[in-house]
Amino acid sequence: MGPWHRIDEFICRLEKWLIVILLSAMVLVAFGQIILRNVFSTGLSWGEPLVRYLVLWVGFTGAALATREGKHITIELFSVLKNRQPNRFFTAVSHLSSAGICGLLGLAAVKFLRFEAQMGSATFLDLPVWLPELIIPVTFTLMSIRYLFRAVANISTRRDESPANRPRGD
Repeated sequence: MGPWHRIDEFICRLEKWLIVILLSAMVLVAFGQIILRNVFSTGLSWGEPLVRYLVLWVGFTGAALATREGKHITIELFSVLKNRQPNRFFTAVSHLSSAGICGLLGLAAVKFLRFEAQMGSATFLDLPVWLPELIIPVTFTLMSIRYLFRAVANISTRRDESPANRPRGD
């Protein structure tokens, strides 16, 4: 197992724990808001913005995890062109296309965060707006890297060995 696989395993475990923690926090804050409003006629001023950002973090972290597991959306046009038979070349092109799109979206997210930082806006608890949105370029970059390595693995495998059938080590 190469260094990328060890790093990816660590990131995967981190993503899984992050999703559990963030989803739990999201449910607790949302439930707490309901109780505070209906029972005590009050609420947390930062509760709703926090839940919105937690949804963003859970969604993007889940997308990165789905990419690692091979369950995220891919461009299947190339694999369908070849008589519906799996073809390493077309699968690699599909992964490379997905890597490129995720890379471009990551760059767009970085530009968006720069704009947010220049605006100087603050969100709940006076955090800069760009800080909770940092998950967007991070996960798009991670997804791009994962698609890129998947494409390389697809090209470098022998004909009798499919990358989808190799053990992931989870």
